[in-house]
Amino acid sequence: MHYTDEQKAAGYLEYEKARVRWFFSIDAKDLPEAVKGKQTTYRSITIDDEEIEFSKGFTDLHTISYQEILAGRGYGLNDACHCIETVDTIRSASPTVAKAQEGHPFLPKLIK
Repeated sequence: MHYTDEQKAAGYLEYEKARVRWFFSIDAKDLPEAVKGKQTTYRSITIDDEEIEFSKGFTDLHTISYQEILAGRGYGLNDACHCIETVDTIRSASPTVAKAQEGHPFLPKLIK
């Protein structure tokens, strides 16, 4: 965890095959200029310098996932356990100073 307040958080996760600089916000001021006033959410992931934006249809993915779970074809607790543990660790972490290669690109404007 590199930053947290009531509306946003940023940090870094390292896995066997991925290094993840993450940023989450519920502050509309953090939306990209291109979508401000047009949509209320923005979701994207950048892999090898290529951004994939997946804001549209995201709610549908959750609905389909829940339908599959209720039908007995979805993910179970064992599948989600590591995700729950990761979120718990993030929620209880105290912010630390980010190493240059670990800080999210939005981090400098957050820690003025």
